[in-house]
Amino acid sequence: MSNNDYQPAKVWSENKGLGGTWGSINRPTAGARSEASLPVGKHPLQLYSMGTPNGQKVTILLEELLALNVQGAEYDAHLIRIGESEQFTSGFVAVNPNSKIPALLDTTTVPGTRVFESGAILLYLAEKFGHFLPKDAAGRTEVLNWLFWLQGAAPYLGGGFGHFYHYAPVKIEYAIDRFTMEAKRQLDLLDKQLAEHRYIAGNEYSIADIAIWPWYGALVQGLMYEAAEFIDAASYKNLVRWTEEVAQRPAVKRGRIVNRTWGAPEEQLPERHDASDFDKLGL
Repeated sequence: MSNNDYQPAKVWSENKGLGGTWGSINRPTAGARSEASLPVGKHPLQLYSMGTPNGQKVTILLEELLALNVQGAEYDAHLIRIGESEQFTSGFVAVNPNSKIPALLDTTTVPGTRVFESGAILLYLAEKFGHFLPKDAAGRTEVLNWLFWLQGAAPYLGGGFGHFYHYAPVKIEYAIDRFTMEAKRQLDLLDKQLAEHRYIAGNEYSIADIAIWPWYGALVQGLMYEAAEFIDAASYKNLVRWTEEVAQRPAVKRGRIVNRTWGAPEEQLPERHDASDFDKLGL
């Protein structure tokens, strides 16, 4: 049946596989699918994640905090293989009932504090340690404006544009056009903001930059969806400038490869349990 012939049923039913890269793990129900406990390392913070853009947000912030000698920010980063449905184990669901990476367990509290949703983790860590979030009300609010913008915008980039342009088993012109238009609108918004500011929320580096860079920086750099030429990424010159500046930060270089299992060998650190884990990679 062609796309033009499709008509939705009165009540949707799961009667066929979705296909595509992630279709085999998607179900219309929540909750655990298997019994398995999570590993627990030696550090105060236990992160269960994978090196996707959402996962990178948290590891970049943790590495930035450690670069400031915030010792309480030491962490173990355990790899969750989402392609193998490890996010649906009973242990992971106990930390994040939504079964999405990343998930954080702060063992310094009794009982341990679970934090899920990447934006919530960034806010939790920024408030806990007092860095990368302005203290004054106006500055704090501007950073949170952009943090919440990212949390709402990224699904259009990933689940919308990225899915239909790169992952979907069939190319649907309407869907690609619809989400490309929105992705480019978002890029234009960021480009205009960065024409007036060094960083996303002003002239200080913050969790807004840490949240947005793994998504929109990777897209501009051609590291995501193989789409940089398609969206004419080079034309967003202020965004390119910011992307390159953030990319040069040592903590970003480290954080972006944690829980990563693909790409060049020197850009993979499947698990991180000590700062020395980066030594063999020259970071």
